[in-house]
Amino acid sequence: MTGQIVFDPLVPWPAIYALGALAVMGCLLALWRGLSGWGLRWIAAAVLVAALMQPSFQNEDRQALSDIVVLMVDETASQTLAERGDVTQQAADLLESRLAARTNTEVRRVTIKDAADNAGTQVMSALNDVLAEEPKARIAGAILLSDGRVHDMDRAPDLPAPFHLLMTGQQDDWDRRLIVRNAPAFAILDEDVTLTLRIEDEGAAPAQQLAQLDISVDGAEPRRYTVRTGEDIALPVRLPHGGMNVIRFSTPEAEGELTDRNNAALIQINGVRDRLRVLLVSGEPHAGGRTWRNLLKSDSSVDLVHFTILRPPEKQDGVPVTELSLIAFPTRELFLDKIDDFDLIIFDRYKRRGILPAMYLENVQNYVMNGGAVLVAAGPDYASADSIYRSPLSGILPASPTSRVIEEGFRPSLTDLGDRHPVTAGLLGQDTWGRWLRQIDVTPTEAGQTLMAGSEDRPLLVLDRVGEGRVALLASDQAWLWSRGYEGGGPQMELLRRLAHWMMKEPELEEEALYAEATGQTMRIIRRTLQETVGPVTVTAPDGSTETLALTEVAPGRFEATYEGADIGLYRLQEGDRTAVVGLGPAAPKEFEQTIATSDTLKPMIDAGRGGALPLRDGIPAIRDVREGRPAAGRGWIGITPRGAYLTADIVLIPMLPAWLVLLLASGLIVGAWLREGRR
Repeated sequence: MTGQIVFDPLVPWPAIYALGALAVMGCLLALWRGLSGWGLRWIAAAVLVAALMQPSFQNEDRQALSDIVVLMVDETASQTLAERGDVTQQAADLLESRLAARTNTEVRRVTIKDAADNAGTQVMSALNDVLAEEPKARIAGAILLSDGRVHDMDRAPDLPAPFHLLMTGQQDDWDRRLIVRNAPAFAILDEDVTLTLRIEDEGAAPAQQLAQLDISVDGAEPRRYTVRTGEDIALPVRLPHGGMNVIRFSTPEAEGELTDRNNAALIQINGVRDRLRVLLVSGEPHAGGRTWRNLLKSDSSVDLVHFTILRPPEKQDGVPVTELSLIAFPTRELFLDKIDDFDLIIFDRYKRRGILPAMYLENVQNYVMNGGAVLVAAGPDYASADSIYRSPLSGILPASPTSRVIEEGFRPSLTDLGDRHPVTAGLLGQDTWGRWLRQIDVTPTEAGQTLMAGSEDRPLLVLDRVGEGRVALLASDQAWLWSRGYEGGGPQMELLRRLAHWMMKEPELEEEALYAEATGQTMRIIRRTLQETVGPVTVTAPDGSTETLALTEVAPGRFEATYEGADIGLYRLQEGDRTAVVGLGPAAPKEFEQTIATSDTLKPMIDAGRGGALPLRDGIPAIRDVREGRPAAGRGWIGITPRGAYLTADIVLIPMLPAWLVLLLASGLIVGAWLREGRR
């Protein structure tokens, strides 16, 4: 039971102050004039002013509440190193029993596990959760058993009591870790990209200045180098192929270090071409020529060299060449000296006119056999006696002309193979595509792949691989009708873009491919093929264990499966003769980025409540009571602050100046003052 005087004024306090000042002035005036009743008048005024303040005696029935000590136990991955886990559990159990044995004290034990999404040790988040459930007025202290590696200090709460860290780890702990300071997500093929690495020793490391560095690309046999520790290493790397390249850096485990979980780094770099150089040769001006030019110029990664033959040799108009504002066709420079500089050559309605000698066309054939790409967009010229097919290029072209030109409207459609091939797969809305008005009748070679058909189901788009290169034939010069929206148009830009990129061997358009897309610890395995069925995929985990997964067809030519990886690291995939590698999760989880115990991270939190950071290797500290604001830690002890919190069960208010008493006192004093002054 506690009591105190409280006020509940009938009028605002400024009015009470003004009335009090007025009463004092009246009494002083009575005193100055010599009135003998001024004292009684002053007492009467005081009673009236006090009545306006309405004082009451408040009596509270309080129930004392216990103090709460938050005991947080770090059980994240870094606490499993050496003997930290056992030491932490033993200390936590003993501290909990000691705190529970104290009078008027409760313990809230919180276990901190590894956070999701590689977020590390979330101590402050756990502490905030406790403070959200318990009143701060009862928190007497917080004790954390951890290595001090906390990753959410930005969420540190305003704790009204001391915070202590009981730190695991030994004085002679040391660890070696590999750090990738700079690794781009994209790199240009055939050019060196510089990665910055560092091998760093932390803690009580031996005086060793050299370490081994192993580098492996796409799971191949690693190459080993000797490097110095504690120094940044500028490492030039040239990607072997386009698409995703998985590079693994590692250093062997050194004797005595805490863990090798941070001795490796896995990065994935997408290899892209710098500039795709395309040579477009138009045999004559026509409406479709602008379509090819607009397509290739719209891609900022394409360097286009475009020549249109405006004045063929047979054209005789009597105008001297020196007076024409035309550029002479640099045939020798393009088709002999610099042909290998181009990634793709497009012949758009080109026919033999004696401009390109047979030797130059033979050079184009060799260019394809050695890995180049040629696309022929055929017009009526392809069916004529001057057809480009009737040249050395006939050995590489995927279809031969029948000399027939079909001059009638038709709606292009995908073949069964086209539904599966990445160049044309997914081009929806075939029923709404506009018609083309001309097609060249061709007969595909045995190796030619027909992806699109036109009039009378005759081949319209035929692809083939020749030697190391690729060729394609579009048996119509009417694709531009789609871009003009004729009868609704069609996916002309997308089709031609895919076609050009397939010929330039872009990985995302390979028809036979095995790859995986990783999200956290889950990967989606994708097998793209032109076959009707595929075999199972064998997944080899980082520890060497294998698992076989059956693939399900989700779209024509596309088979998928989902795999959940238990470990972090490099996984190998194999289906038939197709192989791929993919990395799951970070090579070194956040918990293992830095493993040496420290109190530096938590120092602001500790200093705010004048707490302490004590190593558990020195023993479990004693627990003392300290007053708020006093030092709460010392050698061999830590302190908690008793809060004295209580719960008010009942409140009783007793008026100190009831109305009848105020009336009696005020009237008696006023009458007494009047009588005294009257007798005088």
